[in-house]
Amino acid sequence: MSTEATTVNRTQEWRGRFPTVNYLNANYGIKSWLLTLDHKRIALLYLISITFFFALGGAYAVAIRLELLTPMADLVQSQTYNKMFTHHGILMVFFFLIPSIPAVLGNFLIPLMIGAKDLAFPRLNLLSWYIYMAGGILTFWALLAGGVDTGWTFYVPYSTTFSNTYVVLAGLGIFVNGFSSILTGLNFIVTIHTMRAPGMTWFRLPLFIWAHYATSLIFILGTPVIAITILLIALERLARIGIFDPALGGDPVLFQHMFWFYSHPAVYIMILPSMGVVSELVSTFSRKNIFGYSFVAFSSIAIAVFGFLVWGHHMFTSSQSVYAGMIFSVISFVVAIPSAVKVFNWTATMYKGSISYDTPMLYAFAFIGLFVIGGMTGLFLAALGLDIHVHDTYFVVAHFHYIMVGGAVMGYLGGLHYWWPKITGRMYPEGWGRFAALVIFVGFNLTFFPQFLLGYMGMPRRYHVYPVDAPVWQVLHVMSTAGASVLGFGMLIPGIYFIWSMRYGRFAPANPWPATGLEWRTSSPPPTENFVQTPVVTWEAYEFRPVEEMKVIGPGDVPDQPVDGRHPAQESKP
Repeated sequence: MSTEATTVNRTQEWRGRFPTVNYLNANYGIKSWLLTLDHKRIALLYLISITFFFALGGAYAVAIRLELLTPMADLVQSQTYNKMFTHHGILMVFFFLIPSIPAVLGNFLIPLMIGAKDLAFPRLNLLSWYIYMAGGILTFWALLAGGVDTGWTFYVPYSTTFSNTYVVLAGLGIFVNGFSSILTGLNFIVTIHTMRAPGMTWFRLPLFIWAHYATSLIFILGTPVIAITILLIALERLARIGIFDPALGGDPVLFQHMFWFYSHPAVYIMILPSMGVVSELVSTFSRKNIFGYSFVAFSSIAIAVFGFLVWGHHMFTSSQSVYAGMIFSVISFVVAIPSAVKVFNWTATMYKGSISYDTPMLYAFAFIGLFVIGGMTGLFLAALGLDIHVHDTYFVVAHFHYIMVGGAVMGYLGGLHYWWPKITGRMYPEGWGRFAALVIFVGFNLTFFPQFLLGYMGMPRRYHVYPVDAPVWQVLHVMSTAGASVLGFGMLIPGIYFIWSMRYGRFAPANPWPATGLEWRTSSPPPTENFVQTPVVTWEAYEFRPVEEMKVIGPGDVPDQPVDGRHPAQESKP
């Protein structure tokens, strides 16, 4: 049989898994994916790539926790341990947390949510994925060739003078990867400004879009700063010019200013998209309009703006002046206000709502609870006197992970479960979804809450040995490692049932929850062009209507009304 005939047969077989032609089965073959201009397919390319880097970063985390089970260096030596936590940080921050929701969910959903057929620059969108992969390959090569031991922050003068590891190669990978973020942010901003459907005014936009708009501003304004900073490290390391090295007339504190000017806004790159996801989940599963929509929308912009003004709170123990420290401390407290606005408004939205405890809503609950703990402990670090006590201890590690894992990852998992039927056209097993959410929540708290106590008692971060005569420290480390095992097991479960659902899951209706956004008014999965006809928006954001009024706009329409409590499409078998 010819190659062409084989391709046709496989295409027909793939199409046979769905009742209609859609973006997944419109074309078949690796070439059709690697050269695609469809934002939905590019989102899936990102999903596969990001999942790989997440798994790799998670493997380093497991090794770190195993080493910390005992007080002495029983598993690895100091140099290897330094590389392990550096690799974990680089992979998780630059190649998972920063791109995860914007590159996967943002790419897939922004055109659907605003009624567009694609992003403004489809070729630029595909290029951003290739740039991401190029940066990832360069960094992965550096890790395989010998690794990096500077920590993910690349602090000077160690990274510029004393480290004998592959600092320049890893920095080059991160430098290249930054262009992917810039192009993605540019694409999102232009799309949101110019391609909204008729009637989709700014204050009818989903809060998911507002969150990504604010994130895109940080992408464009902040990413060039970290790119230049890493480039200067390479120049000083290779050409020995005096920028950061005091022996050459440089200033090491200048590096901290430049690094944290980007890296603190980068925290909001990681958390703002999750906040957008949670706004969608809270409204849908409470069956209520978001309380104070405009306040939640503008709080995203406020977080993006204030995020650029608080970098100095990372430097309270440096040579920064006391007066500068006081100003940064006050602004750090102020930036908590727009975050609190979101939490209070989500809580008010749920008040007297018809709450359903589906898997995505469980992740929304987890996000709110863990983000509040992370945010409140952030205020501890914003206080000058207390920060001196807990600076560079496990208290900071716990705070960071409560924001990043408890916040960003919970939002990411909640969003994946919420939009999985739209992405794949299949339903995942709800019982397993709830079980996994519970395991992840318990495992996370068991992993990171003991680290608050460790940090307050003086355990410094980045150390792999600790006093044998401090038995409480070992007990807390054992608890943390046990929690990491539970957390890792919990993370594996969604990966298994997501893959299973793509072939064996029930067919998803167009609007399984049902929800109010435009993305739910086209078929599941959507056609390549998203909508057969351009939708006209005549309703307000989060305006709940009877299910029969939420009609599907797309080929192969199926009714959204349940029959005997079950959607007819869900009875279809692969």
